[in-house]
Amino acid sequence: MGYITNESVALITGGTRGIGLEAARGIGRLGATVVLIGQDSGRTERAVEQLVSEGIDAVGEVADVVDPQALSAAKDRLGPLGDPDVLVLSAGVMADRMTRTLRTSPEEWRRVMGVNLDGAFYSIATFAQGLARQRSGRVIGVSACLGRFTGPGTSGGLAPYRISKAGLNALLRNFAAEMQWGARGVLVDAMCPAHCRTDMGGPDAPRSATEGAATIVWLADRNGQTESGEPVATGLLWEDQEVIPW
Repeated sequence: MGYITNESVALITGGTRGIGLEAARGIGRLGATVVLIGQDSGRTERAVEQLVSEGIDAVGEVADVVDPQALSAAKDRLGPLGDPDVLVLSAGVMADRMTRTLRTSPEEWRRVMGVNLDGAFYSIATFAQGLARQRSGRVIGVSACLGRFTGPGTSGGLAPYRISKAGLNALLRNFAAEMQWGARGVLVDAMCPAHCRTDMGGPDAPRSATEGAATIVWLADRNGQTESGEPVATGLLWEDQEVIPW
């Protein structure tokens, strides 16, 4: 039996399209109520309507993850749903194509860092307090292989994006340590969806958004203990349910 039950609540930032929406769909199909946080009210409403039409219990809230006050207000409006069992950090933006380190404007740097790194921190600070108190929960950050210190992550270019995702990896690993590597009941992990057909990835990407989101759904539902009663491995970077190097 997995972690998700019909009583579970999963909150997904950037949950109104792409990988975030597919993660919400997959977790919702396991029985959880899914809360979609989106920046655009029309898109948020349409995403919720789509999931509800599929039999998924879904609600939406409009908030920009770069605005901690807006996130706090959304949490207040959500009431008990603002203390989720699962928090998925899926809000993200890509850097402009030619943003090498010496060709990135301060405005572009702050735009990408604001969503990909600051927004993740604000979302954890807003919505993960209850997980720590109840000593049970899952935090999953949608990272990228371009944020690794190995392999494709060290190839140069797209500096704000690569560095924001490396920072996200560090944020999540540090938070996992603060949660005592699962001993406090909260699993914290990063995942790489690989190149998917989304607004960011483009129509010619080799993977579907559903395939990209599958590891999120798996991480959200996995048991927190091994058969011997030890905490499962957490504070890691995952791709296709396998650990990959940072």
